[in-house]
Amino acid sequence: MSRIEKLIYPAKVALWRTKSRLGRGAPAWPMTVEVAHHVDASEPDADGFNHYHYEYEIYKFTDGVMTLLARAYSDEPGQAALMGWNEGIKNRLLTKRDLRHPLFLEAVAYFRRAGKYKLDWLDKKKPILSTNRQSG
Repeated sequence: MSRIEKLIYPAKVALWRTKSRLGRGAPAWPMTVEVAHHVDASEPDADGFNHYHYEYEIYKFTDGVMTLLARAYSDEPGQAALMGWNEGIKNRLLTKRDLRHPLFLEAVAYFRRAGKYKLDWLDKKKPILSTNRQSG
């Protein structure tokens, strides 16, 4: 992405938010999704059991400028955790303003279509915010 496109990005987000808020048919925000399956487990003990074993997917939602990272554990099929933003080499937690970002909203819609209605996210002021809403 060129330097000019990066400079224009905040204006594109603001225009999308305005159209969406005014009900002027904001177009779908461009998004690609990468999903990677991970297993984090201890070595088996003498009886063949693991001390710990976690299976989860890491989701990367990107629009070419920003990337939203999320995680969903395999044993909790109805929920996911939105972990934060990645922009190049910069990482940061979510803020209240991010909850209206078009990429965040597209990611939430993606999870809801996948049957994940309990969504948690990290916030600077509160460790975890959560919603269980199945609509909107």
